Amino acid sequence: MTITEHDPANFRYGNAYGVTRSADVVYIQIIVFNTRTRRQKKELYGRLVELLGEDPGVRPEDVFLTILEAAKENWSVGHGLAQFA
Repeated sequence: MTITEHDPANFRYGNAYGVTRSADVVYIQIIVFNTRTRRQKKELYGRLVELLGEDPGVRPEDVFLTILEAAKENWSVGHGLAQFA
């Protein structure tokens, strides 16, 4: 997990794709094996927005989330080995 805070001037917020974001926008990127169904991803998006709304109180419009899928052979978890290939 990597968490960083950046100057809002360095990021685009406002109105994009019909979503009005504030300077408090949160960007989340998750990298996973390509094994999740579309339904599972939609449920994850909804649950993350729900949890972030409860604590720390992030508006749903301010959650920008992407899931990047990678085939198992594209992962190395140590020692320079392709453990899943």
